[in-house]
Amino acid sequence: MTFGTTGPIDATAPMPRAQAGPRPSAAPTAGPPGRDRYLDVLRAVALVRVVVYHIFGWAWLTVLFPSMGVMFALAGSLMARSLKRPAAGVIRGRVRRLLPPMWAFSLTIVPIMFYFGWEPLKEEGLWWFVKLANYVFPLGAPPYPWHSGDKPGLLEDTWAVQAAGPLWYIRAYLWFVIASPLLLWAFRRVPWVALFAPLGVTAVIGTGLVTIPGEAGNAVTDFAVYASCWMLGFAHNDGLFQKVPRYISVSVSAMVMAFGLWWASGHLTADGWDLNDIPLAQACWSFGFCVILLQYSPSWKELPPKLKGFDTVITLANNRAVTIYLWHNMLIMATIPVIDLLFEIPGVWPTYSGYIEDAYTTLMLIVVWPLIGLMIITVGWLEDVAAQRKPRLWPNGSPRKSSRSHKH
Repeated sequence: MTFGTTGPIDATAPMPRAQAGPRPSAAPTAGPPGRDRYLDVLRAVALVRVVVYHIFGWAWLTVLFPSMGVMFALAGSLMARSLKRPAAGVIRGRVRRLLPPMWAFSLTIVPIMFYFGWEPLKEEGLWWFVKLANYVFPLGAPPYPWHSGDKPGLLEDTWAVQAAGPLWYIRAYLWFVIASPLLLWAFRRVPWVALFAPLGVTAVIGTGLVTIPGEAGNAVTDFAVYASCWMLGFAHNDGLFQKVPRYISVSVSAMVMAFGLWWASGHLTADGWDLNDIPLAQACWSFGFCVILLQYSPSWKELPPKLKGFDTVITLANNRAVTIYLWHNMLIMATIPVIDLLFEIPGVWPTYSGYIEDAYTTLMLIVVWPLIGLMIITVGWLEDVAAQRKPRLWPNGSPRKSSRSHKH
């Protein structure tokens, strides 16, 4: 398994039931003060798309909206903005914000693995203790059992693989954070080389032309696939898109994306057009897609009227992005025993069981959001603690109501 190509939760497996920006200048310009709500919207859409993809497994979603490339581009923009300050402090701050939420996740899933009979010392010997450190500081791939529990149990036997899946993103993000001072230095000296070089590297290591074995190969491939997106964030922060005529950037992006789709057409996997499994296609499509999104970036100080109704949801998703991403696979799996309770209602089985089975994945999508909300309340506040802010249970940006009544 490759972390970078984690697929959807298998909802078809047997279940316990019957089953406008500033003008450019010669020097790089800093981003606008405050939050850019356009970027917040993109991040929220990316998170929702990830959840939907992992429930339904629709390969075309990776083409419709390449969430991971978008998330890395947004993170790169914020990182470049932060690097106006001393790099060491910025890196410490980013790592500090990342680790406590991950530790809470690790302290939950690792004991469950042991509970279901995982015996890593028998499988890997003492080397397992070194690999276990990746649950504390994710520079590499954390260990997990390929099979844990049993199919008719509360958690189907591949739950650990699914649970650990999101950790590839945490690893790649950490690599990018640590490498950002060097990447930004290179970008500001040879921007076009820095932007396109990762695509060339992906063409070498992501196509099998050169093979790096094991998890090291997976990590390097993930880094190469999304490095161009990360540095597109640099370009967005520095105002590079305003220096390039829009028709040129869009035309070049369209050609890169077309090449990505052409390459994918000749390298389809068992999942068809799932770009997660086709590194070069993913790199090219994500790059072009992010160029277009950032070229047209309106830099909203507040949401436009048509999106005002989603303001609190978008704010909550951005304030709890790490929590949502880390836990969503586990929570998707948790929807299964919840939905299966419907079969215990008198009269449902067998009269209406067929309807429930036909709508099962839709029900999973409905049930997972309350579970995500519950997880936000339970552990989301760790993101505030990690950022050295006052803990908040539900940071959706809505004004706090006064406890005093002003009615006479």
